[in-house]
Amino acid sequence: MARIKRAVNAHKKRRKVLKLAKGFFGAKSKQYHAANEQVMRSLRYAYVGRKLRKRDFRRLWIVRINAAARINGVSYSVFMNGLKRAGVEVNRKMLADIAVNDMPAFAKLVEISKGA
Repeated sequence: MARIKRAVNAHKKRRKVLKLAKGFFGAKSKQYHAANEQVMRSLRYAYVGRKLRKRDFRRLWIVRINAAARINGVSYSVFMNGLKRAGVEVNRKMLADIAVNDMPAFAKLVEISKGA
């Protein structure tokens, strides 16, 4: 059986890691071992960050809706409950956008919510 030399594949693997580590500080962008550790950690952070971003945006939308609802004299929970009972199915992202950009329309939604 022939001997398999790993030089080409090893270089490819290392080149791939160093390419991902481009822009990192100091040895983390120059030395394979340090770069590999940092790349693995960075990819882990990126994975977790994609989940956290969804939570953060939902929290932001809720804060914006609550602020606009309180301007119109109703709390967030009462407003959302009223919308649900009235059968208005608008997601929080759209409600937050309406609250920021179109206050008269949001005021109408608050009236609908109060009516229910």
